[in-house]
Amino acid sequence: MHALTSDSLKALAAKAQPPCLSLYQSTHRSHPDNRQDPIRFRQGIETLEVSLRQTHPQADVQALMAPFHALAADENFWQHTLDGLAVLGCADVFRVFVLPRAMPELALAAASFHTKPLRRFLQSVDRYQVLSLSRDKARLFEGNRDGLVEIDLAEPVPRTSVDALGDELTEPQQTVSSHGGIGRGSSPMVHSSGGKKDEVDLDAERYFRALDRALLEHHSRPSGLPLMLAALPEHHHRFRQVSHNSLLLPEGLETNPEALDMATLSQRAWAVVQPQHQARQQAWGDAFQAARASGRGSDDLNAVAQAAAEGRVASLLIEDERQVAGRLDASTGRVSLAELSDPAVDDLLDDIGELVERMGGEVRVLAAQRMPTNTGVAATFRH
Repeated sequence: MHALTSDSLKALAAKAQPPCLSLYQSTHRSHPDNRQDPIRFRQGIETLEVSLRQTHPQADVQALMAPFHALAADENFWQHTLDGLAVLGCADVFRVFVLPRAMPELALAAASFHTKPLRRFLQSVDRYQVLSLSRDKARLFEGNRDGLVEIDLAEPVPRTSVDALGDELTEPQQTVSSHGGIGRGSSPMVHSSGGKKDEVDLDAERYFRALDRALLEHHSRPSGLPLMLAALPEHHHRFRQVSHNSLLLPEGLETNPEALDMATLSQRAWAVVQPQHQARQQAWGDAFQAARASGRGSDDLNAVAQAAAEGRVASLLIEDERQVAGRLDASTGRVSLAELSDPAVDDLLDDIGELVERMGGEVRVLAAQRMPTNTGVAATFRH
C-alpha cells in the first residue's frame, strides 16, 4: 500500500508509460461484506485483460497483469481493506491505494492513469488527522466523518521518546529512605526526586519538539490536512508551546487517547473537528462572496475555466457529487458541454479542478449545502 498525496500523484504521472491500467472499486472493512471484494476485483482484471488483448501480445498482457493477479490472491490484503481501493499499474509501476471512502467502479486501460477519483478524494475537505500523544509515545490517524484509520508514521518521525532522544533520555531514578533505618520488618518509603521529574518533563518537551518538526515535514505539509491533538491536558499545553505546525487545530481532544477504542476515538474526534471544519468552510464561502463583490470572483463556468487556463484562479470550490459533462481546452479555457451518456467526454468540474491545481491554485470539494453558489463552482481570482 502507498501513501496518497498530491506529490505522489505527480510522481506517478511522471512515471506513466502506456498502456496505463487503472482499477477502482468500493471495498468493505469487515466480514462477511468483504468476501465479495476480491471477486469484484478479479472481474475488473478481466475487463482490463480484454481491453489489452485487442492491441497487445499475450506475453505483454501477462506481464502487465501479473501484479494485479498477485494482489487478487493475497488473502491477508483483503482482510485489511477500508471503503475504497485504487490500483494503478504500467510496465514499471504498481501502486495500491487503500482509502477510507468508497470509489467508483472502473477498470480502464489508456495512455495515462485515470487519477480523477484520487484527486477528488484529496480535495475533499472533511479529511483530517489525529495525533494521539502521551509523554513518550505518538500515533497518527487519518479519517473523515465516517471514521479513522491508523497510518504508518514516516521513518524519520520519532514514534517514542527513545527514538528521538536515544542515550540522551533521562533514566528514571528514585531515592529510597526510611524512618529509623532499614531493618527487618521495616517498610522503606520511596520518593521521586523533584530534580529527576524536572528532567523527565524536559525530555517530554524535547521529544515533542522533535516530533513536531518531523510530523510537519513528513505528514502535515505533504497532506495539507488539519491536525487535531488528542492528549491529556498537560501534554496539550506543552506540545502547543513548541509546535510550529500551522495546520494544528486550536481545539483538540483532552483525554488519554490510549484509553479509547477506535470507534470511540473516531466519534469524539469528529465531534471536536466538525465545528472547526464547518467554520473553515463558512470562511471560504465568505471570502468568495467578498471577492465576487469586488470583481475578483465568479461562479460562471466559462469565466472560471478561462481564468483557470490563464493561471488566475487562486482558490476554487467545487460541489461534491456533481458532474458537468463536457470538454475543456486547457490552453484556452474554452468549454463545450455534452451529454453525460457520451463516453468520449469527461467531467468539466474535475478537469477545471485539475487545471487550477496544475497552475498553482487551491481546490476544495464541498457538500452542496456548503457551496456559496448553485452552479457547482466558485472561484476566487488572483487579479
